[in-house]
Amino acid sequence: MTLDRRAFFSQGFRRVFGKAVEVVENRIAPGQHVRPPGALPEPAFLGACTRCGDCITACPVHVLSALRPEHGLAAGTPVLKPDVSACVMCLEMPCATACPTDALTVPPDGWRHAKMARVSIDTDTCIAYHGSDCGICAQVCPGGYDAIRLTELGRPELGDRCTGCGTCIIACVTTPKSISATPMGSLS
Repeated sequence: MTLDRRAFFSQGFRRVFGKAVEVVENRIAPGQHVRPPGALPEPAFLGACTRCGDCITACPVHVLSALRPEHGLAAGTPVLKPDVSACVMCLEMPCATACPTDALTVPPDGWRHAKMARVSIDTDTCIAYHGSDCGICAQVCPGGYDAIRLTELGRPELGDRCTGCGTCIIACVTTPKSISATPMGSLS
């Protein structure tokens, strides 16, 4: 596979500085926002994002929005709210493709390895953990069995391929939702 200049530098940056960025990330800019797929770790993302809005415009389902001025350094950067509108994980990742910098890049193996948020299931409120059949979260998941599956008891279980897109959150039938997402860099 041949790499264009942007992909070459982006992948090199992630390999060389990945661990250092991860350590610094939790000290200076813990994740407070869910970023579009293919985003750099938060401090690098904030530095690389030009706030041009091209990714927001390119999103075919209009789930990205720009953070408002009260978000300080992050103002103008794209954010996804998976508990309000799910990313549909477009195969061609138009948001990342539209980015003029390496703030968003299409991972070499596509969206299946993109991580936008950490998803968790509240077993106290999930009806499948209390004797009711459901499974809607597993049925709608674009990542399939490796992202979320049902156990032999019919209870949802998250897998390592969960991207944090929010599709399961939107589909969850409980009120309040039994599935939630937190930003990747979040300390909570």
